Amino acid sequence: MFSRKQSNNASVSNDMANKQQRYEALVLALHSDIYRYAIWLVKDKSVAEDIVQETFLRAWKSLDSLKDEKAAKSWLITILRRENARRFERKQFDLVDIDDVSVIDESLSNEVQIEHKELRTIMASLNEEYREPLMLQIVFGYSGEEIAKQLDLNKNTVMTRLFRARNQVKEALEKATTLREVHNG
Repeated sequence: MFSRKQSNNASVSNDMANKQQRYEALVLALHSDIYRYAIWLVKDKSVAEDIVQETFLRAWKSLDSLKDEKAAKSWLITILRRENARRFERKQFDLVDIDDVSVIDESLSNEVQIEHKELRTIMASLNEEYREPLMLQIVFGYSGEEIAKQLDLNKNTVMTRLFRARNQVKEALEKATTLREVHNG
């Protein structure tokens, strides 16, 4: 009887070690992408950190429900979006300007840095219904169909929103370029 108990303990220990390895691999592979998406979603570094931490805590608790490792990024984004929704249920509306939390690559020229800042500002100013699908496409490279699944929308709705989002960004960039040319003129 004692040997059966030892065998069961060894099996449980192996299962926990396997779960720990899967979890660590998941965090290592996807943490930066999930954090970057959280920053774009909430526009506040400390709130993003909290949401990402809660996301990975929930991921640990339900890691056994993740059957396909290829779906891990979508699974984590879904968890993150739900955590963000819970934040609004708790009525925490402390937001900051995305420019305060954006990291600028010092190796880029000043002009390129200005253009990147303009682009981030323009994208951050889009309505969430346009910004979110555009970010899923740009940051994660998701197709329209994958975005539709993530956001629980019809694929045609997603494609329309992506089209409108790109047009809004294009128009705003053209306007900013024109203003810059007139100003430097």
